[in-house]
Amino acid sequence: MGLAHARAFRAVSTTFPVALRPSLRTVADLDASRARTVAGQVGAERASDDWRAAIAADDVDIVAITTPNGLHREMAIAALEAGKAVFCEKPLAANLADAQAMAEAARTRAHANQVGFNYLANPAVIHAKRLIDRGDLGTIRNARLVFDEDYMADPSLPHSWRCRRDMAGAGALGDLGAHALSLALYLIGPVSEVTATARTPIDRRPTRDGGPAPVENEDIADALLVFIGGQTATFSSSRVALGRKCALRVEVFGSDGSLAFDQERFNELEVCFRGDDGPNGGFRRILTGPSHPPYGAFVPAAGAQIGFGDLKTIEVYRLLQAMAGLGLSYPDFAFGCAVDAVIDALLQSAAGGNWVKVDDTVQPAAPPSPDAEWSALPDARAHQ
Repeated sequence: MGLAHARAFRAVSTTFPVALRPSLRTVADLDASRARTVAGQVGAERASDDWRAAIAADDVDIVAITTPNGLHREMAIAALEAGKAVFCEKPLAANLADAQAMAEAARTRAHANQVGFNYLANPAVIHAKRLIDRGDLGTIRNARLVFDEDYMADPSLPHSWRCRRDMAGAGALGDLGAHALSLALYLIGPVSEVTATARTPIDRRPTRDGGPAPVENEDIADALLVFIGGQTATFSSSRVALGRKCALRVEVFGSDGSLAFDQERFNELEVCFRGDDGPNGGFRRILTGPSHPPYGAFVPAAGAQIGFGDLKTIEVYRLLQAMAGLGLSYPDFAFGCAVDAVIDALLQSAAGGNWVKVDDTVQPAAPPSPDAEWSALPDARAHQ
């Protein structure tokens, strides 16, 4: 993910009309040799094995954090206190208390801050938000949210930081479910209460130097969500779903229409509206193109398709525009904290077997309007 961030910072100035043009100063890693290798790979000016010194450098304006979750709080707050903008990968923190501290630090220092929920930068997802905000789906009634992968389905996969509560926090919920929850909050709104179950069928994993070690967080989570507006959703996430690679799927059902998004086909959005019935009725496919900004900043033709790395570039563009006072850095730390509050409630419910209210002490700003955010963006077709 550090490489993905570096590539995005390199690409943003050739993709978008940015007011601020970033350059890569430092790569920091615990392993000094690794830091030097990666710095050379991405074209950074220097390397360091001291993250505190890297953050404190006078010529550093933005700190991108792509470390294990348990390190996010200390690094992000140190960067904010040093007057830097911060781009932190998701989930915001390993626990709700850390996320709240980070959100408060960001609020009081007013520096640009962003959390790496990259799927919210997808033109297909942005168009889904446009349809919902415009009322094309009518009154939203319910949703289905799923994110399954199989990267830990092999019981022989060694124990790692992802299995530790102190470093990862939640398991499938934090690594995968957080993305599905970010889409829920973006498309529908805040969650008020949840009930959940969580299981760890592979509860011990081999260590690299000997015997097995316990897995401290969940492999699988299933839940019911109730939103502030009264809508409901089913939610499921697994990191041991054999055969699934990046199966992030969201369906939203309204009184006048429905939509469906599948990350494994992420240049597409399925929609169905009242009246789409008869022998050829049902869902129809929208293939994203330049009419779904900011797709057109990358390629001038529908069907050519953008990729995962392009979403990171869109994220960096949003951060730079916020730093220049030209836009909203979204999703920010307050939004990331709201996602962590839902995860915390889900874990409490799974442990106690009851419904749990979601902590709402940190309230994120409303999402940017898709049309307002991208209306001034030049279209790549104009330069062909």
